[in-house]
Amino acid sequence: MEGETRSSGLAKSAALKLSEMGEKTKRLGTAMKDPHRQRRIILVIVCVALLLDNMLYMVIVPIIPDYLAELENEQSEHVHLVIHPNSSFNSTSQDKINKNNLDIQIGVLFASKAILQLLVNPLSGTFIDRVGYDIPLLIGLSVMFVSTCIFAIGENYATLFFARSLQGLGSAFADTSGIAMIADKYTEEGERSRALGIALAFISFGSLVAPPFGGILYEFAGKKVPFIVLACICLADGILLLTVIKPFSNRTRENMPVGTPIYKLIMDPYIAVVAGALTVCNIPLAFLEPTISNWMETTMHSSQWEMGITWLPAFFPHVLGVYLTVKLAAKHPHLQWFYGALGMVIIGASSCTVPACKTFGQLIAPLCGICFGIALVDTALLPTLAFLVDVRHVSVYGSVYALADISYSVAYAMGPIVAGQIVHNHGFVQLNLGMGLVNVLYAPALLLLRNVCQMKPSRSEQDNLLDEAPQGLYDTIRMEERRAKKKGYSSAGNCLPVDENGFDPFGAQRSLSEESSGPEYT
Repeated sequence: MEGETRSSGLAKSAALKLSEMGEKTKRLGTAMKDPHRQRRIILVIVCVALLLDNMLYMVIVPIIPDYLAELENEQSEHVHLVIHPNSSFNSTSQDKINKNNLDIQIGVLFASKAILQLLVNPLSGTFIDRVGYDIPLLIGLSVMFVSTCIFAIGENYATLFFARSLQGLGSAFADTSGIAMIADKYTEEGERSRALGIALAFISFGSLVAPPFGGILYEFAGKKVPFIVLACICLADGILLLTVIKPFSNRTRENMPVGTPIYKLIMDPYIAVVAGALTVCNIPLAFLEPTISNWMETTMHSSQWEMGITWLPAFFPHVLGVYLTVKLAAKHPHLQWFYGALGMVIIGASSCTVPACKTFGQLIAPLCGICFGIALVDTALLPTLAFLVDVRHVSVYGSVYALADISYSVAYAMGPIVAGQIVHNHGFVQLNLGMGLVNVLYAPALLLLRNVCQMKPSRSEQDNLLDEAPQGLYDTIRMEERRAKKKGYSSAGNCLPVDENGFDPFGAQRSLSEESSGPEYT
């Protein structure tokens, strides 16, 4: 009797737990039907993906040079024993050659991610415009998970190089689709600036926290542990994406509006100015990351822990810059260009003062100034890109944020390779003065954006505002289908007229409409 009672109690508790899980699932489903809650969950997923990508980008900084040096020493000792088994010779010249080769290998390894990302972004932007944002985000997370696992198990340069390049492929999909998804879901300018600001804060946190995170775990737990931890987080984020957004659910894709090709976007002078600003403002950070440690060691005799946490204090002014820009943009949206220009001037002035620092404490101030300025530029100009696409092109954001990612990748692809050569040939002082001068000289170009806020949306956007406000790309598609049904004809033959700025939001559907001689609406 006691056994039956116990088994009955276990069955009741199990049924109760299943019931509770069912209720939680129902609540999650109800939450996902609410557009505001859905946007928040999507923002969390995207922010975690951006955090991971930037942690993976920077976590190797304290790990790979030391690990490759150990591999190089082992190979050198093995070669010496094979060639000179019973002799000892002065190996100073050989050590110098090995050091130069190692520096080149590290520079190429660091740059390989940004180079591949730069090459893939034009294709990933077009792909995102065609299929939406969720599937490319899942592809990016999957590739990042695989590359992180390869980093954990890789034991030679070729494997690590392949993993680093593969990470660039994943970033081209995950970063672009994630930022584009935020811009698509947050259609109101104030909310969009706030959401993109949160995403930028996660990007900054990942970039600045990853080196000490990787260095500590590498020191006490070995090379594999940092990458295993990041791979687990990446896997959890991918599972959450599959559970919440359900990328492979049946949704109408054949009627998706045709996005503006990336080559047309770059010919838009306003977008070109923004893209150039994003590249120029990130050059100091991209060029200092691979060079500042050696400079600190030779001029300040800094310890390893000081070089490891060089950029960590800069996280706080970066977040402050994001917060201030979001608040100022909400009150004075017509001054977005000014916030970006001010940020570039701050970056330029801070870059010029870096070589004058004599101690670690003095160095913190200009590095914080650089990150504060970058926060102003990024937070002001990334929402401006979405606004320009809304009013001058089609509200599909894959290609325009692929262009933004290309702008970042140009700086970070050149940094590890070009910066070292400039320091070697001209000196660290000249490098910083040049970067500062370029930023200050580029700032007046943002005057071109001073009247952007006065631009009127295209006619297709005005039509959307007359009805229930769409929450994103797929809501816009469903709205067009509902309108087609009300008028009594198929949406497959439906098209929108060219707006007053000369842009055709549904260019692909126009040919079908002309062939079928279906009615058009204006």
